[in-house]
Amino acid sequence: MNSALKPLVLIVEDEADIVTLLKYNLEKEGFRVNAASDGEEALLLAGEQTPNIVLLDWMLPLMSGLEVCRQMRRNAKMRDIPIIMLTARGEEGDRVRGLNSGADDYITKPFSPTELVARMRAVLRRATPGITDETLQFADVTMDLAAHRVRRNGRDVHLGPTEFRLLRHFMQHPGRVFSREQLLDIVWGHDVYVEPRTVDVHIRRLRKAMNEDTDMDLIRTVRSAGYALDTKSI
Repeated sequence: MNSALKPLVLIVEDEADIVTLLKYNLEKEGFRVNAASDGEEALLLAGEQTPNIVLLDWMLPLMSGLEVCRQMRRNAKMRDIPIIMLTARGEEGDRVRGLNSGADDYITKPFSPTELVARMRAVLRRATPGITDETLQFADVTMDLAAHRVRRNGRDVHLGPTEFRLLRHFMQHPGRVFSREQLLDIVWGHDVYVEPRTVDVHIRRLRKAMNEDTDMDLIRTVRSAGYALDTKSI
């Protein structure tokens, strides 16, 4: 496989022996690896080269793994990166705190490298369904990311750039509810000021383009929460 196509893992761990063990096993399984020994370095590396997944220790110098996780989730460019906490803290309360901080999975030390890789692949499949495929599929909608083309039930759907980005994000996270503010950060960017109600305008445009008279409306409005892509009735 071309090395550029291999998923990039960011290991955030201050114990050199564990980094060496992880690096050996992950590279053997076809991953590329970056490593940071503290939280500040981790945020810097993730900002320079976005990883496909992060393995994050809890007990780190300078900044705890929990705080690293929270900062990543507050950053528009990092908030969707899958994070697995890898830590010696195995109490149920610790696991809850780790998951509540934004981690996608929680694995306690000592760990099995084989199980770790299997759980990494499972998290990657859930979090980034398009990572190894340029086509996204949901219900009767197909999205070709390479050709920038959308089809529904065999017909072409013509979308503007913003509606395309909205739909792509929804199709990468089906069923998940996103607030207007989250969609603004993800689709428009963290540094661009746009009124939250602008999201409603583009959702209406997306619905108009997607739906013909007999089509189910796949964009669900969740009162006081936001919008989601699913097949449940509105």
